[in-house]
Amino acid sequence: MNRLFVAYKPPFISSNGFLSRLKRKYGVKSAGFSGSLDPFAKGALIVAFGSYTKLFNYIAKTPKRYRATLWLGAHSDSLDIERVTRIDQAPRLTLGAIEAVFARFAGEIEQYPPIFSAIKINGERAYRLARKGEQAPIKPRKVTIYDLKLIAYERPFLTFEAAVSEGCYIRSLGSDIAANFGCAGSLSFLERLSEGRLRFENERSLNPLEFINLPRNQYLGDHSDLYLGRRLSVNNFAVCADGDYLIESEGFFTIVRIFDGAATYKLGRRDM
Repeated sequence: MNRLFVAYKPPFISSNGFLSRLKRKYGVKSAGFSGSLDPFAKGALIVAFGSYTKLFNYIAKTPKRYRATLWLGAHSDSLDIERVTRIDQAPRLTLGAIEAVFARFAGEIEQYPPIFSAIKINGERAYRLARKGEQAPIKPRKVTIYDLKLIAYERPFLTFEAAVSEGCYIRSLGSDIAANFGCAGSLSFLERLSEGRLRFENERSLNPLEFINLPRNQYLGDHSDLYLGRRLSVNNFAVCADGDYLIESEGFFTIVRIFDGAATYKLGRRDM
């Protein structure tokens, strides 16, 4: 069963654990998700069954929008409530001070991912190294903050919404915001609201063609070539320039890469 939809992961369960629940619910064996959520976090999780799991790299998922509550004064190695070790008195903030700090994070910024994250360091996940007490040499990365706005402030809790690029860690963003107020900070709440145009709609089945972020092309030859996975000639395409293209044909679709005068399937009829 091929299916694409957005599920809503509850808090305090891993994304993998939640996916296992969905597999049992729908009676499927082949399933996957895009964009893991931290166990303490909740919200929109893009899920696919069957061959549609191969579409994740082609789906437009930016910007990602989150709502988070930052606990000012809370120290945590994981930058969330799961590993809080100390709580200091939080500073008193004014609306003007908050807006001034938020303005510093507009646009492209450099960010250090949390040491408790799934990024790989020399082939091993950072969180596994952190759990063993090993120092993980995490490098900063450039991310983009498209929008950052205050939702509520009740000392020591500051709630905000952020629209960000892929690869941005909201836990790190919260910690960096707190540092600009001269204190530690960890997230006590995190919810993913949407990824691109994908948001939770009661697990409604989605048409992947509405979300694939690729230019369209036309195959001018015999369409049974595509259906049967035959060798393709670049000369049979309306656009022959190098690139990946979505091809729609008689009730099915495929993804083809044109490069250096050759056309190859990135996702063929047999995959779908």
